[in-house]
Amino acid sequence: MRYMLMHKLDDKDPAAWAPTPEFMGRMGAFLEEANKAGVLLAGEGVRPTADGAAKVSVKEGKTTVVDGPFAEAKEVIAGFAILQVRDQAEAVEWATRFGELFDKVEIEIRRVAEVSDFA
Repeated sequence: MRYMLMHKLDDKDPAAWAPTPEFMGRMGAFLEEANKAGVLLAGEGVRPTADGAAKVSVKEGKTTVVDGPFAEAKEVIAGFAILQVRDQAEAVEWATRFGELFDKVEIEIRRVAEVSDFA
């Protein structure tokens, strides 16, 4: 099963978006471990909403585009990983280990939909 882990940071806290070299070392070691374990399919960080973000909304056929930063947003997605794991429990295990890299973080875990889910 594939699961997506999305971690969130405070969009208004510049320090949250400026990782230290020590943090980057821990992150690199974690990603290397997940890759060696054969569970990491993809993983990337994203920039704060003030740096090239936009929201596209369609309602009743009308499209609206709003450029970042997003005033109403506080906790926003800061990165993601897609893992190939046995089950949700294993995804939670990896997310827990990932979360230990941070002082404060929220991680959402979502199962990736497969074509067979809709058959």
